[in-house]
Amino acid sequence: MFARFGHDRLLRYAGLFTWAVVSLPLVYSWLVPLLGDGAEEQLALRPMPWQGWVSYFAFGVSYAWLTRGLGVRRRTVGDFALLLILTLAAVGVSYWNESGLGSVLLMVAACVLPWLLPLPLGVAWLVLSQLAVVPVFVHGLNFPLLEALMQSVLYAGFSGFVFVTSLVARQQAQAREEQRRLNSELRATRALLAESARVNERTRISRELHDLLGHHLTALSLNLEVAGHLSDGRVKEHVQQAHTLARLLLTDVREAVSQLREGGAIDIAAALRPLAENVPSLAIHMDIEEPLTLDDPERAHVLLRCTQEIITNAVRHAGARNLWIDARRVDGGIAIEARDDGTGTEALIPGNGLRGMRERLAQHGGDLQVESTPGAGFRLRLALPATMLGVPLGNIAAASGSNPSQTPPTPGETTPEGATAS
Repeated sequence: MFARFGHDRLLRYAGLFTWAVVSLPLVYSWLVPLLGDGAEEQLALRPMPWQGWVSYFAFGVSYAWLTRGLGVRRRTVGDFALLLILTLAAVGVSYWNESGLGSVLLMVAACVLPWLLPLPLGVAWLVLSQLAVVPVFVHGLNFPLLEALMQSVLYAGFSGFVFVTSLVARQQAQAREEQRRLNSELRATRALLAESARVNERTRISRELHDLLGHHLTALSLNLEVAGHLSDGRVKEHVQQAHTLARLLLTDVREAVSQLREGGAIDIAAALRPLAENVPSLAIHMDIEEPLTLDDPERAHVLLRCTQEIITNAVRHAGARNLWIDARRVDGGIAIEARDDGTGTEALIPGNGLRGMRERLAQHGGDLQVESTPGAGFRLRLALPATMLGVPLGNIAAASGSNPSQTPPTPGETTPEGATAS
């Protein structure tokens, strides 16, 4: 039954249940005097005035608001203000009711501290909030000061247990998120490696077909042509038929090599989509052009790492609920645009993630542009040439100063004159 609930949700519901249970003695002490049967003289609790009920409901509302999406949403200044209201409301219940019920509510509040405060500050907050109830034990319950301190320390021990339980739940939630992130990265990398292996195998087969069958068939065709000139009669007819078959077979080899090379491209979408699966607190909307392919595994790996960093930044720093990623082929290269609905910032200070993205892209002739305004989220645009320095595949030889006519064409490739060569 509870398997589908995370640790954060279980803590939230357990705290709300405890808050509701605390109301039972409060309601009972308030109803008994209304019955008028003399039972109020035996009550251990006196009826709580309206100020105490305001404190009680303020605690419940603050706790319900603070514990929504624990560990998922970004902490704000309002959360720390609500934590202060939560603590004061619990102390207020004890003050107006002159009982230790406020300390019970402080135990509930202790489960929120590890999610909002650093560990030393959370421990200090826990101890000081329990000591704030000491005057209630002294004046409301007529405890000696030492006994009042011992009572507060006792409640602080229970609160410490709740605090540690919540701390462990937070650490496990972080470990689970890290495991999810690593798993998505592993699946994306595995998809990229599978695509790269497929491309490399197709390239190897095409080269083998070209180097072995293509050259041997060309030599066979030339020899049969010579044999046709040297023979006559029925022998010449059979030689010409063999020559025709050799040329047809050479054409088939050229077409097979061309198909292998044309299909030897890495599918970018297959590598990027696993990164967007099961990301908590962030809805990722991917719009990737179909088909979107790259011939260079290194450039595909750069796009994979940059997209991964974009998602990580949106989860950890942007405070966004939605992330839109568009990938297109533009001007002989690939452009990825990403935007989120996070808080944004006025002064953008690039961290290690953005600097790493720029360095990866710069090594392959790409660039990165980042924009952000308060309340409008972040917008990133990265561009990566499909080939070195954005030079189309057919012009790489010319750009390097070599003569294309001096490079032996492969089967299925087109020479500058438009003729197909083996």
